[in-house]
Amino acid sequence: MPSDHVDVLIVGAGLSGIGAACHLRRECPDKTYAVLEARDAIGGTWDLFRYPGIRSDSDMFTLGYSFKPWTDPRAIADGTAIREYVQQTAREYDVPRHIRFGHRVLRAEWDSGTAHWTVYAQRVDTAETVELTCSFLFVCSGYYRYDEGYTPPLPGVEAYAGRLVHPQHWPDDLDHTGKRVVVIGSGATAVTLVPAMAQRAAHVTMLQRSPTYVIALPSRDRLAGALRRWLPAKAAYPVVRWKNVLLSTVNFQLSRRAPGLVKRLLSRAAKRQLPIGYDLDRHFSPRYDPWDQRLCVAPDGDLFTAVRQGVASVVTDTVDTFTTHGIRLTTGDELPADIVVTATGLNLLALGGMTLSVDGVEVDLASTVAYKGMMLSGVPNFALTIGYTNASWTLKADLVAGYVCRLLRHLDRTGQQIVTPLSPPGGGRVPLIDLRSGYVLRSVDALPKQGATAPWRLYQNYPRDVLLMRHGRLTDEGVRFAVARQERSTDRAEV
Repeated sequence: MPSDHVDVLIVGAGLSGIGAACHLRRECPDKTYAVLEARDAIGGTWDLFRYPGIRSDSDMFTLGYSFKPWTDPRAIADGTAIREYVQQTAREYDVPRHIRFGHRVLRAEWDSGTAHWTVYAQRVDTAETVELTCSFLFVCSGYYRYDEGYTPPLPGVEAYAGRLVHPQHWPDDLDHTGKRVVVIGSGATAVTLVPAMAQRAAHVTMLQRSPTYVIALPSRDRLAGALRRWLPAKAAYPVVRWKNVLLSTVNFQLSRRAPGLVKRLLSRAAKRQLPIGYDLDRHFSPRYDPWDQRLCVAPDGDLFTAVRQGVASVVTDTVDTFTTHGIRLTTGDELPADIVVTATGLNLLALGGMTLSVDGVEVDLASTVAYKGMMLSGVPNFALTIGYTNASWTLKADLVAGYVCRLLRHLDRTGQQIVTPLSPPGGGRVPLIDLRSGYVLRSVDALPKQGATAPWRLYQNYPRDVLLMRHGRLTDEGVRFAVARQERSTDRAEV
């Protein structure tokens, strides 16, 4: 077990936290570190979610780590494969022995006199409070609540005699074979669940209040398959990774500059995969522009295939009330259901629910401004990982972890101990996460903000961020370096 003081304390042992630990091992091998994880396993999201069909909604060549080639032939992988990839990476870099499982972080207090964080965590099994100190605090806990998904009010649900489940807490004993299933929702979880459950269910209905954009992508990458025949994995991986980065960047930029064109292209692609005469406008034509919310991926068009084969259907309507045997819609129609799945989204939870204070003053997250999308104004020696909303999470997580390592080496090289981001001059602050998804809009006011210009502005552009975070200056107008107050006092006394 690591000691009670470490150079870097990482919160979270999911995809981001394990990546951060590996980066430290690779780039700052002299630094001590520990990882605090509230659950009892490595993997985060990919260990928590166990619903049918759970998979990535990004390709694994960009969702994988930059330093660890993804060698599975599937570009869009299931949750088990991703979890095993994260765990294998952790073992290769000897991370597990640095993890304290069952430790939920409650609070962290910064002291400028000692340039240390004091972190208070609670042991999940005993409720005992554990105290640790560190020189740098790195939060990799994601931004949603692990213990509770979002469920909107469900009128009349107490009358329902069937099984009601939320994907975030999938029961081990739930058998949907031959059952009539209604999945409420239209996001990535619903788009994943419907074709997966339709393989065994009598019928699956996706009940959505409004449609979302669904794009069919191959589950295997042809370029990756071709390159693997001629190149070692370490050589082929970055080529495919950058190909996919550039394609997604072009897609996003085109969506922002010509949303009408992208709308038409997505509609035509969906129309080709749906039955003739299908009501595309009602069920697959959202009112918002592409990338106002994330596009949903259907590997090999599996959702469209299920609809074509008649084993799944899409209904766009709202719930009037639950009945004993299903759901009555506002149109008066009733959907019979043995199982109802509320794929209705997540609850956001910044920093895993922990609170911060700096020199005795409470930090109000909503009043802070993100510096380079990874540090908070006025909060010293602190970083957090928030991935891209328009690309794979790990692309940004890798950049953030690499940047933290650059900062740590800079502090050592210059004899400094403290790095503090500053607030941007003027106004123009906007939400940190720019999606219009329901789970974001419900909680966005409680999250940090971003500024109008760099380095406080997020551009959701990986190539641009590579230049900024791997090769850009560490010293700029947005950050201040210093030594601990106690050390300054000692120096004055000696003089």
